[in-house]
Amino acid sequence: MPNDRWMWDATATLEALGAADVALWVWEPDNDRLRLTGATRALGLGPLAPDCSSAALRALTLPQDRASADEILRIQAPGGEIAVRLRMRGAGVCIWRGVWLEEGRRAAGVAAPETRFAASDQDALTGLLDRKSFIAQARERLQAPGVHQLIVADLDRLRRLNEALGHERADLVLAALGSRLAAAFPPDALTARIGEDEFATLCPIDVSPGPEALRRALERPLRVAGFDIHPTLSIGAVEAQGGGEAPEAAELLRRAELAVESARSSGRGVAAAYGRGLESDGLSRLALEGDLKGAMERGELAPYYQPIVRLTTGALSGFEALVRWRHPRRGLLMPEQFLPLCDEMGLMSDLGAMMMREAARQLSVWRARHRAAGELSVAVNLSTGEIDRPGLLSDLVAIRREADLPPGALKLEVTEGDVMRDPERAAVILHNLRAAGAALALDDFGTGFSSLSYLTRLPFDTLKIDRYFVRTMSTNEGSAKIVSSVVKLGQDLALEVVAEGVENAGMARQLLALGCDYGQGFGYAPALSPQEAEVYLNESYVDGAAPVKARG
Repeated sequence: MPNDRWMWDATATLEALGAADVALWVWEPDNDRLRLTGATRALGLGPLAPDCSSAALRALTLPQDRASADEILRIQAPGGEIAVRLRMRGAGVCIWRGVWLEEGRRAAGVAAPETRFAASDQDALTGLLDRKSFIAQARERLQAPGVHQLIVADLDRLRRLNEALGHERADLVLAALGSRLAAAFPPDALTARIGEDEFATLCPIDVSPGPEALRRALERPLRVAGFDIHPTLSIGAVEAQGGGEAPEAAELLRRAELAVESARSSGRGVAAAYGRGLESDGLSRLALEGDLKGAMERGELAPYYQPIVRLTTGALSGFEALVRWRHPRRGLLMPEQFLPLCDEMGLMSDLGAMMMREAARQLSVWRARHRAAGELSVAVNLSTGEIDRPGLLSDLVAIRREADLPPGALKLEVTEGDVMRDPERAAVILHNLRAAGAALALDDFGTGFSSLSYLTRLPFDTLKIDRYFVRTMSTNEGSAKIVSSVVKLGQDLALEVVAEGVENAGMARQLLALGCDYGQGFGYAPALSPQEAEVYLNESYVDGAAPVKARG
């Protein structure tokens, strides 16, 4: 009866070892003999084969491993592991790795390129764990008793960083954030880069510095390739009891990422904790996408108007038009809740044209009803990439003609990232828009991407200071310096300066002392419906000034 059991023969073994760039070795310390077979020539170990002494092996050992080599070449107990790095031909490195056998009289193992053994669990850019390895190790950590805290931090506006700086420079920002993350947590904490712009850490809650400490560590300004970068992050946190009843690591990570999404929907630089109420959000996304398809035609997407006030007199200067979705079942939805969906569905160009048309029409109505409103302006944001939309200029001309608006009454706000992606092309487009009667504002100025040499050549009327710096200027010396510098720059270039995020009278006074021209924010009013904005307009003219809250 034939034997169906297949056996390895010597030729097949050698062919397999050669194809895999692997050599086998056996070490006999009593005879001071090392025997090798397999891909010795490919590994640069040909001079050692078929056998050699320990002295030859030591000669190829990396200097930093020689003490280890001397130790493990001595007889050891069975089961003891061996691992030494050897120099290969071409300056490469291979690993000599194995285990002691037969009561310590012999050891055997394999030699292979270091890359075969190198940790594949690391993110190449930051050196932190990758997502798969983080989940695997977190699963083990969660078996330990006690309360564990998982924190996930997502870098805001990575797309704009890539557009403005280029991917290589943006990678430097990510690498720096990875280093800061590792330094902010205890050495034995698990730290990982789990997505392109997403970081995670897991450690016992009693040694965790917490989400706010993480924010302080990661949101410090940094300088990359001559650019001052001020990163902001959306942070989610979740706690879990370790032990036999601990949640699965991947599930815990999902919960933390839900919290990140909740934080992002509240604006940049926000932290949120996981709660059961977040679970319904993911399930409702598909329904929201379906509702969005006809929302514009039904008039559900519409501009709301946030007042812009002259700080010196308190007089109303104009409004910024901000899109809102008046959802028939969910109520009023903020942009963060649906603009990413609009982008994914290719609706941003249509939305931008609608916002410009409706804002211009509304301003025309106010100008006709109120003689004092003749000096008001309305600002409309251009979404990312909209500056390159082929119909933008013709839309502007037609909309101004239909609304009968004078030059400068309709202001277009452009982000720094859009300008710096192709400054020469942007300059041509902006000059054309300016010639067609639009005023121009550079939005979120101070976030660190602009080249001042280009700023002097672009036809902007206004600089808008990002709300993050305004919000933190009383507690962050760096933010205060940036606000002061932008105001001074605006004065030197004869540009108006608008500070976003003015939340109270104290902020307004501080900005006024710096010489800032205008302010907008919740201290004056949130974005108002057209009817509410008209009431606000009337009251401001009757009172002579727009009121500002004493406290934010």
